[in-house]
Amino acid sequence: MEKKLIPVGVSNRHLHVTQKDLEVLFGPGSQLTKCKDLSQTGQYSCDEMVSLVTCKGQLDKVRILGPVRKETQIEISITDSFKLGLMVPIRESGNIESTPGIKLVGPYGTLELEKGVIIAARHIHMKPADAKKLGIKDCDIVSVKTDGVRSVVFNNVLIRIREDFVLDMHIDTDEANAAFLKTGDMLELI
Repeated sequence: MEKKLIPVGVSNRHLHVTQKDLEVLFGPGSQLTKCKDLSQTGQYSCDEMVSLVTCKGQLDKVRILGPVRKETQIEISITDSFKLGLMVPIRESGNIESTPGIKLVGPYGTLELEKGVIIAARHIHMKPADAKKLGIKDCDIVSVKTDGVRSVVFNNVLIRIREDFVLDMHIDTDEANAAFLKTGDMLELI
């Protein structure tokens, strides 16, 4: 039987911002400056970075990803949440209701968010054609395994299907480090 392979993309802490919040942090009329394209169509890392601040800790040089969004959202790892002293839920991107807030500090201004900090649920992006070939559908939950000296099985992996998606499994740095993975490694859908 042929293996069903999925490339992995390791995601470090980052945030998505609204145009309004971008201007609070970087000044009126500010625009995001593309640093490099990411694996998903139209997504890119930006030169702009901010600090994440709580009363218990701070993370500096946290990169913004573009383009601007409808809501500001911060995605961190469990290790980051310990440093910041926050109880952060694991959520699908975009689901920020009842999540902790945080202070964002940019070069121009500061922003106090009431919500928006999540640990992104591990997920696989794919096109409808990929899903058909793999025999899965949108919002399915699957398992994926790695090979190597630190092999693991990732359970509870959410499938996200859209025509403009590129086949790619997103995990955070904690998950990647535990399995000795780097962006571009191949995982097997089981």
